[in-house]
Amino acid sequence: MTAGGDRSPSPTDPLARWKLIGAAATAAIVVLIPLSLVVQPGSGAGAGPEETGPSFVGRDRCAPCHEAATRAWTGSDHDLAMAEATEETVLGDFDEVELEFHGITSRFFRRNGGFFVRTEGPGGEIGDFEIAYTFGHDPLQQYLVPFPGGRLQCLSLAWDTVRGEWFHLYPDRYIPPDDWLHWTRNAQNWNGMCAECHSTNLIKGYDAETQTFSTTWSEIDVSCEACHGPGSAHVAWADLPPMARPVVDDYGLLVPTSGITSRQQVELCAPCHSRRTELGDFKHSGLELLDSLVPSLLDEGLYYADGQILDEVYVYGSFVQSKMYRNDVRCADCHDVHSLKLRFEGNDLCGQCHRLDTYDSADHHFHKKVVDGTPSAGALCVSCHMPQRPYMVVDWRADHSLRVPRPDLTRDIGTPNACGQSGCHADKSVDWQVAEYEAWYGRAKKPHYGTVLAAGRAHRPGARGQLVRLAGDALYPAIVRATALSLLGDDPPDVSTVRIFDLSLADEEPIIRRTAVEFLPATSTEDLLGKLAPLLFDPVRAVRTLAASRLAGAPDALLKPYQREQLAEVIAEHVADMRYSLDFAFAGHNLGNLYSQLGEPEKAIEAYRSAIEVDGLFFPAKVNLAVLYNSAGRNSEAETLLREVLEAYPEDARTAYSLGLLLAEMGRLDEAVEFLGRAAALEPGRTRAHYNYGLALQALGRIDEAESALSRAVELEPENLDYLYGLADHYARAGNTRAALIVAEQMIATHPESPVGRDLKTRLEHAIGDGGQDR
Repeated sequence: MTAGGDRSPSPTDPLARWKLIGAAATAAIVVLIPLSLVVQPGSGAGAGPEETGPSFVGRDRCAPCHEAATRAWTGSDHDLAMAEATEETVLGDFDEVELEFHGITSRFFRRNGGFFVRTEGPGGEIGDFEIAYTFGHDPLQQYLVPFPGGRLQCLSLAWDTVRGEWFHLYPDRYIPPDDWLHWTRNAQNWNGMCAECHSTNLIKGYDAETQTFSTTWSEIDVSCEACHGPGSAHVAWADLPPMARPVVDDYGLLVPTSGITSRQQVELCAPCHSRRTELGDFKHSGLELLDSLVPSLLDEGLYYADGQILDEVYVYGSFVQSKMYRNDVRCADCHDVHSLKLRFEGNDLCGQCHRLDTYDSADHHFHKKVVDGTPSAGALCVSCHMPQRPYMVVDWRADHSLRVPRPDLTRDIGTPNACGQSGCHADKSVDWQVAEYEAWYGRAKKPHYGTVLAAGRAHRPGARGQLVRLAGDALYPAIVRATALSLLGDDPPDVSTVRIFDLSLADEEPIIRRTAVEFLPATSTEDLLGKLAPLLFDPVRAVRTLAASRLAGAPDALLKPYQREQLAEVIAEHVADMRYSLDFAFAGHNLGNLYSQLGEPEKAIEAYRSAIEVDGLFFPAKVNLAVLYNSAGRNSEAETLLREVLEAYPEDARTAYSLGLLLAEMGRLDEAVEFLGRAAALEPGRTRAHYNYGLALQALGRIDEAESALSRAVELEPENLDYLYGLADHYARAGNTRAALIVAEQMIATHPESPVGRDLKTRLEHAIGDGGQDR
């Protein structure tokens, strides 16, 4: 997210000061390597801070009564998620093995019974580092190294357990030691990245003041209580004689796992199997999902426009798009919940619900089951409906949206399909794939939300109406509708946009309410208060805290006493959520936004700087700090920050736009037009960039170029009063009064309630009558 000037200024203030964005940024909990959060040797036995209620007892208290479940779990991915580095657990070759990547020679060796690697460390210095823990086991194993401050760092060199060789997780690029992605930096920090999902009862224990961790767990791997919750009450119940056991909900377990709905089971797995922002240590309470985390939407860079997986997003965001999810299929229908193995092999897995005599036949999939004596992958259901992508180089993961292949979408919006880009026929053209598909299944295609999201991402003319319809259609998955809302928030609103946001604030789905809060357009503080104040009392934490962050700084006079009290309370919740994640740049950025709204600029500057210290490439913090500097008159510092961002991200249109506006404000229009023009070229569908580019060109006397840019803005949004006024004013300044009069008529037709068009028409007619220029 960036700062920009996308709120429409008045016709008399076309280059209004660019404003600080207030929408909260979210974190991607995993970058490329799913790390874990473990504690230093000896600190793992604790169960975290003392709390009331049930406590964690460990699987040894579960196993005697649950022998079958324990046998199934033993040796599973959950069992082997993490372990101390020993002869039994280390799978990699540490027998004086040397390898070179990116010009750096690393050596794996043993010393005094321990496992070591000699490689590039902090500051680029070569050093010896001891392995403390193994991380995972199939198809790769990673290794954790202890560092001062309670940190565990994950090597970028990993062991391929299938091929039996070392490999680099970033084979195509060198990661310098000062880069956030370097194995000694925060992106590969075990404590803050994924530890919660590789150990049980993980307490991160980050201290932002000292930038240290005191991370603890109750069990080093993913054990019984990771899913069932703390078991002391259940054990106490089970220890009673059978006839003395009282009737209690779920046998005393805090998290119900049986007799629950399919949605509840999917959300039981989602805290680890999703791309997300965490709102604190996981409570193992079985509460609403958005009380503990915020799942990522189908954002560009994470998902393709049609919702297929692109970056490492895991399973939840895909599966909730699927027809299977809508029909109450749950994780346990395909996976054994303890061994995690598939319940059946091959097409028999799908045959639990789908008739194999219909779907496991050439009449359906049009592929031979055996080719040259070898089973054909083309006849497998998963080959067409769950295409895979590799992550961490060697880990192939299936897309769980269980979609029908659509080569036509590949042709139309560039998304992959199971036949070609992500499948067996990558050597064939897209046209060939489309032709073969249509020969089998016909030409008629159902509309797909991917075309709408693609249009929204590109800011294409007409996208707004499609996004409004998609956001309001309850037949589509909630994550899709929320994504449509987020794209609507990118552009100035119209009547239909305002209405769909108002409706979405009352939607039954928390993810839609939260997205509506984040991107809600508001014409005034009173308008924002009227719509968001009720959400301060939303039962879902992620919704009410975001509402509070948007209302921060609202004048006390506009709030009722009970609203002021609730706002203060929920702002405190929001601050706690962000402070928990201050080892990530997004949290400092969001606190900076909050303090800016509260009128505490020094705190805001400190928060933005902390975000930049965590990750110098996290540009939203730099952009918003630049906005803050600009408001304080520190324009040279603001300019430096924006130029730093553009040096790292030269294709970022929003930052180019913001720098252009800043330079225009500083009176350096010759430089400003360069960046405003770049922004317009990078995002040709963003009308505001064309509009301000045109105004800057006009101020420089570049009349023809200005007319082209202003006309483009009107072409993209023909009913926008500001753009129409800007074009009419340009024509009038250029002496083309007749053309200006035509635009004034258009203003009156599209905005009959506004006096602006009528007043302009009157002035133009007087100018013509007084003998003014008229071309």
